[in-house]
Amino acid sequence: MDWISDPTAWSALAALLTLEIVLGVDNVVFISILASKLPVEEQQKTRRIGIMAAGGMRVLLLLAVGWIITLKKELFSVGSVGFSGKELILLAGGLFLIYKATKEIHHKLEGDEGEKSSKTAPTVAAVLVQVLLLDLVFSIDSVITAVGMTTYVPVMVIAVVVSIFIMLGASGAIYRFVNAHPSVKMLALAFLLLIGTTLIAEGFGQKIPKGYIYAAMTFSVFVEVLNIGSRRRKPRVDPVHLRETVTAPKGD
Repeated sequence: MDWISDPTAWSALAALLTLEIVLGVDNVVFISILASKLPVEEQQKTRRIGIMAAGGMRVLLLLAVGWIITLKKELFSVGSVGFSGKELILLAGGLFLIYKATKEIHHKLEGDEGEKSSKTAPTVAAVLVQVLLLDLVFSIDSVITAVGMTTYVPVMVIAVVVSIFIMLGASGAIYRFVNAHPSVKMLALAFLLLIGTTLIAEGFGQKIPKGYIYAAMTFSVFVEVLNIGSRRRKPRVDPVHLRETVTAPKGD
């Protein structure tokens, strides 16, 4: 408990909490997009389980911080580019994120309205597996960042636990806002593409300062908020309508 009297630990806690909240918003957006394909009665439960499971996995990774650090060791190289376990995970996560975001954008813009997919409807378990796979990528990067900020594991764990409660309280509002504004949903998907591209770049050893990414995202959100406010002042018109797939009831 020595960290309680250490001022640097408290400053690290504030920085880590901010980092975890940003990561949590990314998770909520991704979970919301995946959960929207589930029956309505299962969406809220899936969001909550997904947030808690992702947070629990980050806590476990923090407790295994020694193993996480070993992922930075180079495993092999291709020409002048070396690859570590961390970079391979970032590459896989970036490709997965770009694939999911691109597929969702195509479906929203090109799919048939009210179409019943011939594929098996997603299950809660399938959604949670995808959420945990993506969160594994984000968590490894955030754990390595956290180790660089403080040596106190309790500080890292507190930041994760507090962010979980904040995201549980905010997830419903974020979900409703994203789904009520089609342009916001497309912007969120564009953010996932941006994050996926960033992960791939980092997987190839090209470090992109996170501040640039979050500044671009913040500016985009600010512009979209102005657009939403502007639309509210104008005579009511039909909003942009994204195409949705009808999820067949169980047993159909």
